[in-house]
Amino acid sequence: MRFTGVLLVAAMSGIGLAAPAGASVMRPAAHHFVNCTDMHRVYKGGVAKRGAHDQRSDGGHARYAPHMSTKLYRANKQMDRDHDGVACEQ
Repeated sequence: MRFTGVLLVAAMSGIGLAAPAGASVMRPAAHHFVNCTDMHRVYKGGVAKRGAHDQRSDGGHARYAPHMSTKLYRANKQMDRDHDGVACEQ
């Protein structure tokens, strides 16, 4: 009898219920940083979309490797001044 009561409470509260087939799963939105200084507190090398390569006109290289995340890059792509797929490279 006690086990039935636990199942009843679990069913009423929605615990353990699977999402119906074809239902979309809500994912949190990518964080939008205010500026590059704000981003560098978390990601020292900035953020890059998958497959991006740093295109520096002076031939140098970045001090830190960027974090690879297309979703995070899209949320902050206005900070990619040279449009090479890496936002806030340092």
